[in-house]
Amino acid sequence: MILCLLAGVFMTGPEARAQADALDGLIQVRDGSRSARISSAAIESWSNADNRWIQPGATFTMAEIEGPGMIRHIWLTFPESSPSWIAREGSANPSEIVLRMYWDGHDQPAVESPLGDFFACGFGRRAEVNSVPVQVQGGDSYNCFWPMPFHSLARITITNESERPLAAFYFQIDYTIEEGLPEDSAYFCAQYRQEFPTKSGGDYLIAEIEAPEGGGHYVGTVMSVRSRSPQWFGEGDEKFFIDGAESPSLWGTGTEDYFLNAWGMERATFPSFGVSRLDGWLGDLGDTGTMYRWHLADPVRFTRSLRFVIEHAGWMSADETTTGAVEGFVERNDDFATVAFWYQRGQPKRFAELPSAADRVLPEIDIIVEGSALLAHAHSEGGQLSLQSGSFWTGEGQLFFEGQREGAWIETEFEVTAQERRRIVIPITHSYDFGIYRILLDDEVVSEPIDFFSAEIEVRPHNLGDRTLSTGVHTLRFECVGRNEHSTGFKLGIDSVRLRERYAGKRAPLRPTD
Repeated sequence: MILCLLAGVFMTGPEARAQADALDGLIQVRDGSRSARISSAAIESWSNADNRWIQPGATFTMAEIEGPGMIRHIWLTFPESSPSWIAREGSANPSEIVLRMYWDGHDQPAVESPLGDFFACGFGRRAEVNSVPVQVQGGDSYNCFWPMPFHSLARITITNESERPLAAFYFQIDYTIEEGLPEDSAYFCAQYRQEFPTKSGGDYLIAEIEAPEGGGHYVGTVMSVRSRSPQWFGEGDEKFFIDGAESPSLWGTGTEDYFLNAWGMERATFPSFGVSRLDGWLGDLGDTGTMYRWHLADPVRFTRSLRFVIEHAGWMSADETTTGAVEGFVERNDDFATVAFWYQRGQPKRFAELPSAADRVLPEIDIIVEGSALLAHAHSEGGQLSLQSGSFWTGEGQLFFEGQREGAWIETEFEVTAQERRRIVIPITHSYDFGIYRILLDDEVVSEPIDFFSAEIEVRPHNLGDRTLSTGVHTLRFECVGRNEHSTGFKLGIDSVRLRERYAGKRAPLRPTD
């Protein structure tokens, strides 16, 4: 028992010390410091209409605060992007909302990022985050505790770059009014950057910071990835070049190592690091994920400048290598999006331009046959067919089969217009009343029986492998072979059929695998 307690102390040491310091600070009264808040509260009308609706293309100023002061906490929330009772036509998603912060009257933002990425979840998705500076409850309640000092003025804005309104946007900004701040107080900064896909011939740039007025320190990274090739993406090393050094001052051992994971990524969130979202395992074509790393106990310090890059390299399948074999360290061209977080003396300079909302959407790599098209060419035995709509599914909804028994089946068709090698992926619903089915393509069994039971409703992609399909019509058949003992039915839900693009070129190993 004593050993377990000691292990817990060592594992959470930096966070435990920081928490203890914060609690110790409560016993001292801060002279000349007074708390205040700006929020969306409708205090003038004594109502519950404490939200704002931000129209497409509009910028809303959440706060203009005269200094000196320190922003201590930001909380905000808004509804899901899918249609709901709050917004019948849907609402802007987290990637379409841009957060900007300006310090002391500067005309360029020190913080510029899609809101979701700033709060450690990319590609317009939502996820729960349990870290020290950023906490997101249930993917809905966004909290930020980064301290943000300013001398004369703080301005924080939200821009809705969606074609839909940002509906029912609530916010609170807590700050302290100070008698004064040290003249060399460092500004809080954050900058988004992306490459869809990463460019060949060089490392991916995360940050290019200039701080001639006295340096600063790097405090965190959020990184979102979509795999564009089979096999594991994350063998790339991180490299920090400090104050113009020609060789890295800090050189890491791999992407998952930098994000404090090991032997791959695991979905979990911790005080200083985590993987907030993981669809797949980032080791297969089309897998996505977001990870974060806060340098709270180990900030990367610099006196003039900092350049931070990461290699985009990993394992590669045999059909994409020049050797014709599976290789362990090959330059890959996956989709990367990052946010760099740092503090510096003096106003920051941008090292990247924010792409438009349309350009922040991942490029489509699938030929998609939606559920409505599958229904139009479907027939079955042992159950009823329909189109089921809802926020879980793409297009107009999923092809829904209310199977009644073992032995029930459904057949549907899709057409191929150009013969090329593609990955066949079928997103299929898992739910509490779904059955076990095997899958056939053109009368060939392409999947052993899959149990689609799940206590919670979720859509999971199922990989049927890489195939060169001839032009013309192809038939998919789903045969019910039973149900899980916990399932209450034999149902099946097919979101779509996706023919996923494979990389066209061949790539050579960069160096022998470690």
